[in-house]
Amino acid sequence: MDFLGVFCYHQKVATTIDFIEYVCEQIADIENVRYRKMFGEYMVYVNERPALLVCDNTVFVKIAPYLDGLMDGAERGFPYNGAKEHYILDIDDAEKAKVVAELIGRNAPLPKKKKQ
Repeated sequence: MDFLGVFCYHQKVATTIDFIEYVCEQIADIENVRYRKMFGEYMVYVNERPALLVCDNTVFVKIAPYLDGLMDGAERGFPYNGAKEHYILDIDDAEKAKVVAELIGRNAPLPKKKKQ
C-alpha cells in the first residue's frame, strides 16, 4: 500500500476502460470530448485542452484559479508519485462534472506543439 498524501491509503489499480467510458458519459453533453491513454492511465481532453486526469479509477483536476469557488471543499490528492496536488472530482455528480469540464475547456492552456 502507498500513502498518497491527503488522498488516502489505497492499493493502486489501473483505470479500467469501463470507468473511463463512464467518465466521458457523465460529461457527454459537452462538445469536443475525447480521451487518450497515457502512461497506463488516461487524460480526458475538452476542446483539445487536457481537462481530467484519470488514475486508479479516480478523476483528478489540476488546481487552477478559475475553479476556486466551484471546487472549494473538494477532496485533494496526488494522481501519481511526484505529481502536484490536484482536486478530486466527484464524477458521479454529472452536473458539476460538466461545469468543471466546460470551464477547463475554455480556460486551460492548449498543450504546446512539439518541435520536429
